[in-house]
Amino acid sequence: VGRFQVLNVKLFSFLYVLSPTQLIIVVLLLSPSSNRRRIQNRRGWVRRERMWAASCLASCCAACACDACRSVVSGISRRSARIAYCGLFALSLIVSWILSEVAAPLMEKIPWINHFHQTPNREWFETDAVLRVSLGNFLFFTIFALLMIGVKNQKDPRDSLHHGGWMMKIICWCLLVIFMFFLPNGIISFYETTSKFGSGLFLLVQVVLLLDFVHGWNDKWVRYDEQFWYIALFVVSFVCYVVTFSFSGLLFYLFTPSGHDCGLNTFFIVMTLISVFLFTIVTLHPSVSGSILPASVISLYCMYLCYSGLASEPREYECNGLHKHSKAVSTGTLTIGLLTTVLSVVYSAVRAGSSTTLLSPPGSPRAGAGKPLLPLDKVDEKEEKEKSKPVTYSYSFFHIIFSLASMYSAMLLTGWSTSVGESGKLVDVGWPSVWVRIVTGWATATLFMWSLVAPILFPDREF
Repeated sequence: VGRFQVLNVKLFSFLYVLSPTQLIIVVLLLSPSSNRRRIQNRRGWVRRERMWAASCLASCCAACACDACRSVVSGISRRSARIAYCGLFALSLIVSWILSEVAAPLMEKIPWINHFHQTPNREWFETDAVLRVSLGNFLFFTIFALLMIGVKNQKDPRDSLHHGGWMMKIICWCLLVIFMFFLPNGIISFYETTSKFGSGLFLLVQVVLLLDFVHGWNDKWVRYDEQFWYIALFVVSFVCYVVTFSFSGLLFYLFTPSGHDCGLNTFFIVMTLISVFLFTIVTLHPSVSGSILPASVISLYCMYLCYSGLASEPREYECNGLHKHSKAVSTGTLTIGLLTTVLSVVYSAVRAGSSTTLLSPPGSPRAGAGKPLLPLDKVDEKEEKEKSKPVTYSYSFFHIIFSLASMYSAMLLTGWSTSVGESGKLVDVGWPSVWVRIVTGWATATLFMWSLVAPILFPDREF
């Protein structure tokens, strides 16, 4: 209702921009029948002025409508800014994928990129194109993360920068990506090395998001307090555990073939199984207020990370039982990796607007904490509106997630920079990928166990 009142005020306020002569013409057009004789004596003049006045009124109405649309779009952009950032990240993935396929012939002709005595193969240029787009995307979100440090309320001018100005943001993003192709190869090589560490950090953030998701899922079904939902909890947990242990048997079959010394692969699988047993036992302990559903989902995710790491072993490695299906496995691993990456950033964006404290800055109120228990009178309500509203989540941490996701997606698309010299055009193959995935699986189990025992060790703190 408030927007329509503003619209009416703006419509009549546009009449003040008309000159006195124009206002007289409008009055004559709306005058009673007593003035018609005088007007009829000058029909030609009236017709011309009538058309001119109508065009003025139409211009006023059009300007008012445009201003109203701008106000509505501004309101929508605040609510949908998080999804818009996800769309921009998805656009960067699409651009990276396209350039990895078509940019090699063009990059071969750029002297500051192809300055070698012998021109590298096509895969080198494909990897370089992906890294340059990823670097531009990383810098874009990192700059915003630095700019948003310390934003605590919505009256801060940087709050408007975070939610609005999308045309300028897209232009800046495009300019950053284009500028990356003017940088020397040394900077890209440094970013490539840094991305390996950033990818590991993103996988840890992904674990935190997963823990937040499974705990929220379990709490929602438990709050229903009905037998149907308790049965559903048991069924989903049972299925997850069956798939987990069946998956472990498949890993032993594929990655520990007989006749070869595959002690490292056996160690990876056994350690993953031990971690699953450990946090399952901790969950079922009477002193721990845990639930079997989060434990089952985390166990399945840990086993998936173990498989993903083993599948990323070099194709020449004798213990890799998937070398005969390398192309299919590589494409599948890439697809699942990118899918989980997109789901992670989308989930972080959606949860940023909910009541969760996952992305909340220190000292920010919880959902509903700032609402009064009793209705306010008009004076108190006016004072309440004039107060600055605190932000609901940390803008800096929100952009950091996208920065780390840019690094991780680049490593996925380039095969952790080992596919060029080691196995041709295969994606996501190499020992760095193996160790990052395996260690992330162990870190996932450790974080989950910590989320179970931390409330007991520190009862005065909130987790």
